[in-house]
Amino acid sequence: MSEQTATQVTHRHWILIASMLAMFMAAIEVTIVATAMPTIIAELGGFSQFGWVFSIYLLTQAVSVPIYGRLADLWGRKRMFFIGTGLFLVGSVLCGFAPNMGWLILFRAFQGLGAGAIMPLTSTIIADVYPPKERASVQGWLSSVWGIAAIVGPLTGAWLVQHFNWALIFWVNVPVGIISMLMLARFFPESKQRSPHKLNLAGSGWLMLTVSALLVALLQAKALGSVMVVALLILAALAGTALLRHERSASEPLFPLAIWRSRTLLAGNAGNLLIGAAMMGISAFLPTWIQGVNGGTPLQAGSALAMMSIGWPLASTLSGRLMQRTSYRFTALLGSILLILGTGLLLTLHRESPGWHAGLFAFVIGTGMGMCSTTFLIAVQNTADFAIRGICTASIMFSRMLGSALGTAVMGAVLNYNLLLRLPGAHDPVQQVMSHSQRQQIDSATLDVMLNQIAHSLHWVFAVSAVIAVISLGVSRFIPAQKPH
Repeated sequence: MSEQTATQVTHRHWILIASMLAMFMAAIEVTIVATAMPTIIAELGGFSQFGWVFSIYLLTQAVSVPIYGRLADLWGRKRMFFIGTGLFLVGSVLCGFAPNMGWLILFRAFQGLGAGAIMPLTSTIIADVYPPKERASVQGWLSSVWGIAAIVGPLTGAWLVQHFNWALIFWVNVPVGIISMLMLARFFPESKQRSPHKLNLAGSGWLMLTVSALLVALLQAKALGSVMVVALLILAALAGTALLRHERSASEPLFPLAIWRSRTLLAGNAGNLLIGAAMMGISAFLPTWIQGVNGGTPLQAGSALAMMSIGWPLASTLSGRLMQRTSYRFTALLGSILLILGTGLLLTLHRESPGWHAGLFAFVIGTGMGMCSTTFLIAVQNTADFAIRGICTASIMFSRMLGSALGTAVMGAVLNYNLLLRLPGAHDPVQQVMSHSQRQQIDSATLDVMLNQIAHSLHWVFAVSAVIAVISLGVSRFIPAQKPH
């Protein structure tokens, strides 16, 4: 589908609505499951396996994203979207029937395999039916779905588990997914262009092994122990080396050579890797500050994160207009500056800081992230040819997921190292101050020391986020200084 024919597609608003429904289905899955997990654990047991319910979903999703992107270029967007969404819905239904935690983890892995298709392919479909000048503003609509899901998800999850069976948190997505598929089947005119290529199965296998070993090592480092983590990292390095050698000689590389030769495509992927890492510094550790250091409630912590989720889609929508009036580079640089400002402001937090300070700083950070992320995505989509647009869009999503895993691991290590140096005799000090019952048992002098040292340790985490934001400013300079056309 050429850029000229994209402007001639009818019923584009219905295609946009279908894509937003699919994106909402994937976005709300994250927040609604997190809210319901305490209830699920109470019924199924297996608290020691709690982390795998989320990690396995992220793992299979991240591994499958680039594969779906490549298959969409080879076999068509619509076909691969239906396959991926179908797997996601089947996995959702099975999760609701899980008899124990082991089966739930297995079904979540299956669900993640389908989820890998939803985000990259909805963005690719929108890029196919809207011309470059309109893509930025339309992507803002897609981004707004995440802000809505951040608010609706926890409320819906809490209401469902309180009044009905927890299985409904998985099944509520089924009608949404079916409606989205039916609408795209009816209104999306799949291009007749087909690439006369074949799927690089060997490359896909090496990629899965590399990413799987790396993400398991990073996400489960504490549970696996140092020996197993080192072994997995060595395996990831060996598999990654094999992947690079294979890609150099393959007639049909999994990631097209254009991605490595284009400064814009490389900058877009590097930028999203950094955004994913910086985002986890806020999402994972700002609630720790609010509940641990400030003694706030989970609602206050959730409200602060919601401010970041609200700032992201607002900035995504505004960045579309800003790109058309200025350039990709100016918009990305402005977003990076806001990201630096927001992460820098986190360093001013102290024990007596009012709760609204954290929410305001999170909003500034979300605004910077939304502006950068949308700009990187649109610049990449407008640079890539139709034949590789699917894999290029998928590579952007993949980079952000990988960045999130790396950011979680690195900042978690920074926090743990600081706590070990500052509170060498304390056993899990963060858990002690966040637990209301344990906190009451600590004498005031000891508690004061612990809170001060935890605050200093978290400042180092925020400082790492600020450094990542500064690096994103440098990456933004490689984005073209031109308008969408």
